Amino acid sequence: MTLIPNSQTKTPNKFIPWLDVVAITAWGILMLKYWLTGKLYLLIHPDYFWLVIVAGIALLIIGFFKGLQLWKHRRRPQIPNAPHISLFPPGWGSFLLLTTAILGLTITPRVFASQTALDRGVTESLGASRAQPQAFRATVRPEERSLVDWVRTLNVYPEPDAYTGQKVKVQGFVIHPPTMGEDYIFLARFVLSCCAADAYPVGLSVQIPGSRQQYPPDIWLEIEGQMTTQTVGEKRQLTIKANSLKKIPQPQNPYSY
Repeated sequence: MTLIPNSQTKTPNKFIPWLDVVAITAWGILMLKYWLTGKLYLLIHPDYFWLVIVAGIALLIIGFFKGLQLWKHRRRPQIPNAPHISLFPPGWGSFLLLTTAILGLTITPRVFASQTALDRGVTESLGASRAQPQAFRATVRPEERSLVDWVRTLNVYPEPDAYTGQKVKVQGFVIHPPTMGEDYIFLARFVLSCCAADAYPVGLSVQIPGSRQQYPPDIWLEIEGQMTTQTVGEKRQLTIKANSLKKIPQPQNPYSY
């Protein structure tokens, strides 16, 4: 008996392996682009940059050798892979990876804004359940402390009267909490312990001359003044009495650690 080949037997789509190569290469390019353009600061802690760089280079190498292998064997007949269970039809997984890489290459990551801070609950305390950014430095002069240094200091000793009269010079972005009056703003920074997903806002209240409408939400300010103890929003707390407010550009690295 002669076996007649089944003309309906499906052969692997030659395009699918190349789709895998393009998807892998695109992700390698995306990771290295974020690093080279400084956008990686908006996504993860600098301590993990090396992981992204190594992964990006590795993906480019894998994509290159996989593409070279496919090019050399392009005229050889392809042997169907052994059947296996897959959540997506062949090629769909690589298509989704490629689509997300293209979106990442065309859409610039954005820094968290004041509305995100209000949604996540801005506070002048780091909180016991949150990672402490860097080490506490008690010897730093008051006027040399960053905004997060002041929050860290309050975390150690929360009595606001202990800091009354001390000079302050800090930078951060503006928030307009609904519980504050027109002569107050909240100056904040996001603290990053691992990646943007776990970023949380901290900051201090600022008493300003005039109305807060002069300082819209999300603009960055450098504020000089002195510390006072005031009752803001029915809460007694450490407050900056601003003598100088200067608008500054958003830093390349807007997060604290």
